[in-house]
Amino acid sequence: MSTPQKPIGIYYEHPDWFKPLFAELDRRAIPYERIDAAHHLYDPSESESPYALVVNRMSSSAYLRGNGQGIFHTAGYLTHLERIGVRVINGTVATSIETNKARQLALLASLGLRFPKSLVVNHVSQIPKAAAQLRFPLVVKVNIGGAGAGIVRFDTPDGLQAALEADQIDLGIDQTALVQEYIQPRAGHIVRVETLNGQFLYAMKVFTTGESFNLCPAEICAIPEAPSADFCLTEAPKKGIQVEAYTPPAEIIAQVEQIARAAHMDVGGVEYLIDDQTGAVLFYDINALSNFVADAVNVVGFDPYARFVDYLETQLATLPTNAPKAPILETASV
Repeated sequence: MSTPQKPIGIYYEHPDWFKPLFAELDRRAIPYERIDAAHHLYDPSESESPYALVVNRMSSSAYLRGNGQGIFHTAGYLTHLERIGVRVINGTVATSIETNKARQLALLASLGLRFPKSLVVNHVSQIPKAAAQLRFPLVVKVNIGGAGAGIVRFDTPDGLQAALEADQIDLGIDQTALVQEYIQPRAGHIVRVETLNGQFLYAMKVFTTGESFNLCPAEICAIPEAPSADFCLTEAPKKGIQVEAYTPPAEIIAQVEQIARAAHMDVGGVEYLIDDQTGAVLFYDINALSNFVADAVNVVGFDPYARFVDYLETQLATLPTNAPKAPILETASV
């Protein structure tokens, strides 16, 4: 393909997760510019962007690294880019799903897909009311989490009450959380399915003890007293984390692809488990930030970053010479 006049903008916050993406772009000599999402400014009156397209790799766990401002800034920046006609990979709709677990459940419900029984609260005073309608054990999940952060499991009502009385529950940066029944996954694993362009890319089983929650992009995160976003699957062998390639049943793949398209995710992952008690398939996380599994060639048999850059090249090739301005997108109505 011919070299575009403008570079690709890679809008990202985590210092290490996207090194393989940069390496693949360098290998192909594709012009790109790194955009620091944690320290950024833009002119909302501009009518043209310096980028041919923008790849949005903003992380919902940025606040764990002192960069929470980037989460809220991103929504405005992407809206601006789309208004002036810039192609955004994982744009405003995907971001609105990525950064709102309550909205994720609403999307699943709109598609008729099952998820763990949950209630959404906006104040700790509502947690006992929610818990009274659920069965224990349960988890409290902050609405804007990422990297498994802000998820606490309670096995008994007394344990939950003690945490409430000690003021130990934090609802996160938007003061909204899910109160959700904890589901024991069958065979001790969850499944992470990665998609690209709304289609199945690969899947993997991740075996968990039940003390870890939310498979992050290329990582499994325990929830200690002070959660960390930096435990990556590259350390899985040292930490005793087992992952293996897996191909889900065709019906589940079709459902995941339906989720990805409904969320307007160019690239991203969907997680599900099999309820050990009932055998039901339950989806529980939609993640538009995906930096793929570590050592992917050995785990899944190919390099997903190469496939992703293939996709970026096709997007560059289809860009019009003079892109028309697009209207401001409304927040996903799910």
